[in-house]
Amino acid sequence: MAFAREQLGASAPLALPTLLWITGASDGALHALCALGVLAALALIAGRGAGVAALVAWLAYLSLACVGDVFTNFQWDALLLEAGAVALFAASAEPRLGVWLARALLFKLMFLSGAVKLLSGDPTWRDLSALTYHYWTQPLPTPVAALAASLPQWTQRVSTAVTLAIELAAPWAMLGPRRVRLTSAGLLVGLQCLIALTGNYGFFNLLTLVLCASLLDDAELARFSWLRRAARETRWRVPLRVAAGTLAFASLVVALERVTPPGRFPTVLRLAVAPLQPLRSVNSYGLFAVMTTERPEIAIEGSVDGVTWLPYEFRWKPGALDRAPRFSAPHMPRVDWQMWFAALGSCQEEIWFQRFLLRLLEGSPPVTGLLASDPFPDAPPRYLRTTLWQYRFASGRAWWERSAERPYCPIVTLEDGHLTRAEIPP
Repeated sequence: MAFAREQLGASAPLALPTLLWITGASDGALHALCALGVLAALALIAGRGAGVAALVAWLAYLSLACVGDVFTNFQWDALLLEAGAVALFAASAEPRLGVWLARALLFKLMFLSGAVKLLSGDPTWRDLSALTYHYWTQPLPTPVAALAASLPQWTQRVSTAVTLAIELAAPWAMLGPRRVRLTSAGLLVGLQCLIALTGNYGFFNLLTLVLCASLLDDAELARFSWLRRAARETRWRVPLRVAAGTLAFASLVVALERVTPPGRFPTVLRLAVAPLQPLRSVNSYGLFAVMTTERPEIAIEGSVDGVTWLPYEFRWKPGALDRAPRFSAPHMPRVDWQMWFAALGSCQEEIWFQRFLLRLLEGSPPVTGLLASDPFPDAPPRYLRTTLWQYRFASGRAWWERSAERPYCPIVTLEDGHLTRAEIPP
């Protein structure tokens, strides 16, 4: 925030719209934002002041996402903010606007998820071998993923074809008559459940299931009469429709840009929706457009003397070869997820990872508390080294097997409060 203020001056709050400009970015203020979101959610469940509660929930999460850098830059953070914007209409005097916007968001989410896979030119999606790699190369696989990875090759190709067919065809079925629409909902729900069984994607799958509920109608929801709410006359009817139309138009623009070849999208359309970008509530989607076919993993070890090295184990990402994958959803272990991205890049590019090493050398309790255990509970180590290994599911008793690759970062130490390359004596 200080950097944004330095670079942007008085316009910084417009570029980073967060309540923390008012309260300050202390730990207490961050916790207060989380508490505010919880209270807003409880008010929504209780049906008390739904419009205000929806606005507060959206604003609280926007305030966190704007300052979270890489840790709140996942597609499900974007989806939660966009769904939160849709919820503002669902909680308004014209809830039908919210229903149609939710359906439009679900259509965009699912269709883009399939389209970007084919438009990327990635050969594994085009020859239907993508799921042969996906189960063991995805960021945080589950125990079910190990079972899925062991299935015969033909089942992997059929599964890939079915995935693409559902993502590309089921959204269009949303536009059909009632039975076709309900079939679409069933296919999308089934796909999300299978994804959740084989991978940890935080609240992404749950949030998509919530959007699928918008495909139901009063006949299906009759048993839940407390969910129904009739529209009423209000002087805000026209402004609400204008706002909903604006959101729908912006959503269409970003979707079209995602599937348009580079350099061919009209600049005027991009400029038309640019003012909405700081709100992070109109987004494009598409995970795994290019399938990873290897699984590099970063191992971190510390040493007091440069001779004996002890490993830092993470709670969720692969580490020890005999440790089984775990279910973490709906919890989102953001550090473990970022370690997957860091392994695909370089030490020099991942500034957050360098700061992570710095905090480990300082022995910062909030940072070591993110790990499964601290091998240096009494005093932090003097040196840290990082090694990049190639992992994959094992066929024996162990869950994983690995082969050594190369150092990820140079061996580092702490000098005058700064991270420095270490010179370890022989």
